[in-house]
Amino acid sequence: MNKGKLFCLLSMALATNVLFATGTQETNGTQSTGKTYKVGIAKIIAHPALDSAEQGIQDYLATTDLSITYNRQNANGEISTATDIAQQFKDVGTDVSVGLGTPTAQALANAMKTKPLVFSAVTDPKSAGLEGKYICGVSDANPVSAQIELLQKVTKAQTIGCIYNSSEANGVVLKDLAKAACEKNGIEFVSASVINSAEVKMAAQSIIQRVDAIYLANDNAVVSAAASISSVCKANNKALLIADPGAAEGLDYLIAWGFNYYNIGYKTGELVEQCLKGATPGDIGSIILQDPRDFEMVLNLDTAKDLGITFSPDVLSMAAATVENGIKTEK
Repeated sequence: MNKGKLFCLLSMALATNVLFATGTQETNGTQSTGKTYKVGIAKIIAHPALDSAEQGIQDYLATTDLSITYNRQNANGEISTATDIAQQFKDVGTDVSVGLGTPTAQALANAMKTKPLVFSAVTDPKSAGLEGKYICGVSDANPVSAQIELLQKVTKAQTIGCIYNSSEANGVVLKDLAKAACEKNGIEFVSASVINSAEVKMAAQSIIQRVDAIYLANDNAVVSAAASISSVCKANNKALLIADPGAAEGLDYLIAWGFNYYNIGYKTGELVEQCLKGATPGDIGSIILQDPRDFEMVLNLDTAKDLGITFSPDVLSMAAATVENGIKTEK
């Protein structure tokens, strides 16, 4: 696999605080002339990917001439809280609601029937029911098959494990994609399900002796506990591929390859602007980023050394950065 194949595979600041009964909420606005719009941003849980996307949204909108007051909420991994947040957005008359992650986007879609909803970091909008006149957004559909192929190429793994959140549509979709990719490449697939991040470490321990490597997909509950999986893999000398480079910082992974979530957020901000300026969300639809610059691959040479793995020149040429002696170096 080389860069050419990779390209083909991928082809502020007023602040006010308002207390609500659920979630963690902040408001701040940008100043300009004209109407001040209410934008609600809800994320299912705080972790590097969704935090970066949230920042990207606000940074893009700060470049526009729009006056915006933000209502930023964190459901803390609770579906019921996501539902409450959606109802709050509806009650206060939010002009555009943004759902970061599948569960919050679904909750908003159920509540905001006739107001624009912009989703972000949703793997499979169609299967999640995120389609319609008032819905648009940016998908984070990763190149799962290519990621599995690379993990096998580098580690020679015959069995790959995956931990997923069975209560989140995004997690189930990613697990199924990973399973299909393994079957396609003659790799045995072992999975373990969780329903929240507190169960992730135990799930990793339950399968680690049965696998040669672990594939960590962009499953919100699982990614938020990436450190637990990393520690289990390190203790058992098993390779780990993380499909979110942002979540891999400081961990003992072998490969981190996936979206730059700040870029996803920035693009999401563009859609929010379009909706605030009168565009019909359904005419925009779902956007899947395919520019290789929206992806990043980081190779951890320290972990490779510990595992007795040497990256081939063609794999090294694909990396945007490497980690050696604990220091990340951009190419």
